[in-house]
Amino acid sequence: MKERRTDESWQGNRASELGTVRVSRDSVSVPPFPTDYRACGILLPVSSLPSPYGIGDFGPVALSWINRLCQAGQSWWQVLPLGPTGYGNSPYQPLSSFAGNALLISPDWLIEDELLEARDCAHEPFSAAVVDYDAVTPFKYRLLEKTWANFKTGIRSDLRLAYEQFCNDHDYWLEDYALFRALKVKFDNAHYLEWPTGLVQRKQAMLDRVRRELADQIGETCFAQFLLFRQVDRLRRYAR
Repeated sequence: MKERRTDESWQGNRASELGTVRVSRDSVSVPPFPTDYRACGILLPVSSLPSPYGIGDFGPVALSWINRLCQAGQSWWQVLPLGPTGYGNSPYQPLSSFAGNALLISPDWLIEDELLEARDCAHEPFSAAVVDYDAVTPFKYRLLEKTWANFKTGIRSDLRLAYEQFCNDHDYWLEDYALFRALKVKFDNAHYLEWPTGLVQRKQAMLDRVRRELADQIGETCFAQFLLFRQVDRLRRYAR
């Protein structure tokens, strides 16, 4: 069967024309409910939560939203897909089946974790009505770059073992995804079929060379995923 030439194809997350996909071993199965089970919930994209940072995130406001759901007798919070968005910023066209959207990382929790200072998050007012991705994306990635720089200097060195364990646990997708994102930046967001032939064909010598060249950018993306998964886990534990 002919494969679609998606960005995920280069990372190994191949999709057929019938829409079959590789399933992450992190996937959570939902057990069957009793036949008389009834519940209600609300669909709200995480990005639509109110935030002073231009886009909703997994920070304190998300915890407040959980409280509101409980007060209203709601059992479920349905969200849109949480993958990193690509062209058009649609959650239904993610760049990875496994990675999360780093724009949803909460600066408030990064400040609490002492990976950022409040002054690092100073910014011009964002729109309260819509997510202005052209403004939010560079702002959020500047914060993540600062967070990575602080971590490398030894700030929160107690997180290093947990970070290394995260990288080991997710090695089947994480480094490929981080390399892919670094290459997208290097080649001005061009489709991977427009990259040098050695990269398109994933020639090992070429991959080894760009991994060395882009090691810092790869590390930054891996660390951002670690922080995102950590914040999601915090929210999940709170909801339970």
